[in-house]
Amino acid sequence: MYAIVRCGGRQEKASVDDVLTVDKLSGEVGTSVTLPTLLVVDDGKVISDPAELGAYQVTAEIVGAASGPKINMIHYRNKTGYRRRLGHRQKYTQVRVTGIGAPKAKAAAARKKG
Repeated sequence: MYAIVRCGGRQEKASVDDVLTVDKLSGEVGTSVTLPTLLVVDDGKVISDPAELGAYQVTAEIVGAASGPKINMIHYRNKTGYRRRLGHRQKYTQVRVTGIGAPKAKAAAARKKG
């Protein structure tokens, strides 16, 4: 079983015990977060209907902080003496997926009736 989740404007494939690097999240190491689910594949059955996805939850635990590669930018204009050197390093958070919640039996029965 795996799920496609939304993390900071990107989509990530997540299965249980995977460690994902996502955009910086507020929270301390060890706290639990819930990631929004876009698609779930369970034993070959693909679930993408928003009504059915409401029953699924992807929970993850914050493992720690990470940093991306250093990006150097240089601005230069010819014959004017204009030079600027800038740098940027994106901050990320590493999370470990602890569970992909399957739908409850009551919710599944209610969907089959209605």
